[in-house]
Amino acid sequence: MAGRERVVRMSVEQPLWRALTGYRVLTMVYAVLVFAFGRERYERPWIGVVYLAVLCVWTLATLPRVANEAGCTRRFLGADLTVALVGILLTPLADAQAQSVDGPTLPSIWTAGSVLAYAIKGGWRWAGVASSLVAVANIVERGHPSRDTVHNVVLVWVASIAIGYVVEVARASERTLARALEIEAATRERERLARDIHDGVLQVLAMVQRRGTALGGEAAELGRMAGEQEVALRTLVAGGIARPSLVSEDASEGAVVRVVEEDDGADASAPVDLRALLAPRAGSRTTLSEPGAPVLLPPPAARELAAAVGAALDNVRTHAGEGAHAWILIEDWPDEVVVTVRDDGPGIPEGRLAQAEDEGRMGVALSIRGRLRDLGGTAEVISVPGQGTEVELTVPRGKAGKR
Repeated sequence: MAGRERVVRMSVEQPLWRALTGYRVLTMVYAVLVFAFGRERYERPWIGVVYLAVLCVWTLATLPRVANEAGCTRRFLGADLTVALVGILLTPLADAQAQSVDGPTLPSIWTAGSVLAYAIKGGWRWAGVASSLVAVANIVERGHPSRDTVHNVVLVWVASIAIGYVVEVARASERTLARALEIEAATRERERLARDIHDGVLQVLAMVQRRGTALGGEAAELGRMAGEQEVALRTLVAGGIARPSLVSEDASEGAVVRVVEEDDGADASAPVDLRALLAPRAGSRTTLSEPGAPVLLPPPAARELAAAVGAALDNVRTHAGEGAHAWILIEDWPDEVVVTVRDDGPGIPEGRLAQAEDEGRMGVALSIRGRLRDLGGTAEVISVPGQGTEVELTVPRGKAGKR
């Protein structure tokens, strides 16, 4: 069955694009009216008429482009700002007195719409670049930095950068809120599944364990296996080690968070949570103690360390007996990861490991110590006859990553 993709969409940014669309239309009308009422002061009014006609056509034709973030590509923003800059630089050609008298440019305040588009699209850095280009064009148009020109330039520069910064903060807030909502939804779903499993599967396994133990014989073995599966299932349901991967992105509708299922095509170099590899080892006679946070290691190191733990547990079942209890302890330190496997069996007689190697039985030497040696780590076996055995596996983080 195809997996479902849950999508959370929010749009703090979208109203800004709609406001920008309205602003461009209103300022277009304003620029036309300013020119119409002051046309007698233009020596070459035909330049203004041609430019404003182009400005009107451009503004109306590009309304769909400025209605959302996806339509405002870098190429479009560059062309839009070029229209504004050309209008500013054409003003002295249409009005010979423009450099001596402070008056509006041909695009007037329509130019601020281009700068605001940069601010909403790319944040305060893009806004700073666009407003600086507009400032240079205004100074060139005036021929000298007059007081009114400097005032207008500083106003546009500060306002656009402030809006760009607010947009960046809003985007970060959207991503954070989207992740929080997705995690909350995943938690509720996991709790629902846990209730269903507890009401059905776990109770059946517990009943099989009790009945099998009471009947004895082959039924007792079946009960023991059911008990191990019950413990493993409870650990999986309660722990929730394998979290779904969350990928966020920006789209025209706002922030989007997608739940991505891990598969075999995932990045092979991504760190692996050691807890997830050791969780299946837990059972009715094997207790797993782990940190609350993920214990991340490179995939080869995590797999080899998990295999060494499996070999140590095999030794417990083989030499300590089926009734022995084992404990696995995971310790996550800044510079190393330590996994300790301890049992309550009869222990290993002194010199028994060396004798086993001489006889060609290399279980501890190869399956445990050999694996840790290849990872740049160590495997220490501590055993006291009558008091059980403890195997301490240590993997340095730096060496494990390199190897």
